[in-house]
Amino acid sequence: MSRLRVAPIVEGDGEVACVRILLERIWHELLGGEYLNVLKPTRGKRDLLVKPGELEKTVGFALGKLNNPPESLDPALVLILIDADEDCPGMLGPSFLDRARKASPSEVDVACVVAKYEYETWFAAAAESLSGPLGLPPDYCPSENPEESRQRKAWVEGHFRDRGRKYSETVDQPKMTRAMDLALCRKRSPSFDKLCRELERRLQKNQAIG
Repeated sequence: MSRLRVAPIVEGDGEVACVRILLERIWHELLGGEYLNVLKPTRGKRDLLVKPGELEKTVGFALGKLNNPPESLDPALVLILIDADEDCPGMLGPSFLDRARKASPSEVDVACVVAKYEYETWFAAAAESLSGPLGLPPDYCPSENPEESRQRKAWVEGHFRDRGRKYSETVDQPKMTRAMDLALCRKRSPSFDKLCRELERRLQKNQAIG
């Protein structure tokens, strides 16, 4: 069995628009999974989620989506996917995960992935595959460690400005998510690798059960 239902919790309009694309590509193209049902994302503003009770309430909304319809037998996952901004992913992620698990029934599977700095940092990790959308010059030399060099939304916005247009999260994030080289991104971005490993773990577990 390589089936999974995912109820994502994300924070931005861009992630709402592209999380299904991203997860389906990882599941099918990188991991070889059979079926993935990504439910409508639940929005959670990051500056609110850090407050007591807010993450727990948002997890409750996601659980409600997983339970509708209640008769589904596919394994399910609540996936929290947020930006670290200036926080340390290694501290923020476990903290959110612990709170989310306490707010969920014991049988519910929960994972938390924190993109180091921002979602756009993952685009920087796959820069060559996005040379068209970003208008990168032929001699562009990508960073082998975009997380440590702090490449983030401003990096993407700058390349769009150089082409005379404004970066739109809701329009451009989905397009670049469809085009990005996932294997290259995973190689250069530990936080993206974390997302891949979380899905891979569920795939292997479900296959063992099946």
